[in-house]
Amino acid sequence: MKAFLIAGEPSGDRLGGALIAGLRELDPGLEIAGIGGEAMAAQGLTSLFPMSELSLMGIWEILPKYRALKRRIAQTAQAVVAAAPDVLITIDSPDFGLRVARLVREAAPGIRTVHYVAPSVWAWRPGRAAKMAEVIDHVLAILPFEPPLMRAAGMSCDFVGHPVVAEPMATPEEAAAFRARHDIAVDAPLVLCLPGSRQGEVARLGPRFDEALMQLRDRVPELRVVLPTVPGVAAMVGQMVKRWPTAPVVVQDSEDKRAAFAAADLALAASGTVSLELAANQVPMVIGYDMAPLTRALLGMLLKTDTVTLVNLVTDTRAVPEFLGKRCQPGPMAAALLQLLDDPDARGEQLAAMELTMQRLGRGGEPPGLRAARSVLAAVRAPR
Repeated sequence: MKAFLIAGEPSGDRLGGALIAGLRELDPGLEIAGIGGEAMAAQGLTSLFPMSELSLMGIWEILPKYRALKRRIAQTAQAVVAAAPDVLITIDSPDFGLRVARLVREAAPGIRTVHYVAPSVWAWRPGRAAKMAEVIDHVLAILPFEPPLMRAAGMSCDFVGHPVVAEPMATPEEAAAFRARHDIAVDAPLVLCLPGSRQGEVARLGPRFDEALMQLRDRVPELRVVLPTVPGVAAMVGQMVKRWPTAPVVVQDSEDKRAAFAAADLALAASGTVSLELAANQVPMVIGYDMAPLTRALLGMLLKTDTVTLVNLVTDTRAVPEFLGKRCQPGPMAAALLQLLDDPDARGEQLAAMELTMQRLGRGGEPPGLRAARSVLAAVRAPR
């Protein structure tokens, strides 16, 4: 089988890497092309252009690069048609991937189309599913309540599990070694600071997270902070922490990140997939997020749910405190973090919700990448 895959950001790249590995296991003759990052490159993909060009979010962030993105959309669609794959797989990043799929459907309607990660129509803009059905044949859902919504819109859909349940985690010994390596006492409260993987997120959230943790440190002097980050924003993160009297530990290496998650007592994190990584490691969290004013105003009018944190959504609880939009302020976030340190009941409620989340997302079953691969092959072989 020949597959063309498109990922637009690090979380999609990880999904794509696991999917390619699963497809190779089921079809050793697999041929691949497309756009991706390090995880997909590790599975043999040569990216058409750097995936980092697509790692944008929000109307205000996209507008300055709109023309360049339009050119990349056209270039990518042309590459898909020229490659004539059996299947085009767009992975998350719908603003880019689905526009490519539309052009491909117009030029080569015989190419099967699969979208990995269902649009969050349960949260906002429910009409997106019907529009997506115009160009997508099959959906790979990572949340268990999504398939009925996709099928109602006219697409086939399988729940394939969330990749977080199959990601490796550090051992207690590795967590202890991380603390020792960075001179963090065994009993020192360790908080992860996770202001996002995009430059716009770090620019907007970084100062607020920084101030929240400084306020927390005033109450808990022995507090230590670790900032796991990615190359694209590492320099910004480095600038952000310069004013700290005791510099936070900044880590980029994947093994160091896993060990940091295992060693942490709590986290202050941007909304997104990282909340599930924290849940997998049983790290209680506070979520903060904000966007450019125009994007925030539009989403505020369209949002259908009172929570965006996946632990809350999957378990139908509100165990994880959120500070979104104008509420994303240092003082309230610091107070919520302090409560998680001081209140065993609040901490226990989160830990129980996290365990239930992992069960519902497929922990203990077949790896999601392999489940997704089986679903793709079945969709390609299904009669039209």
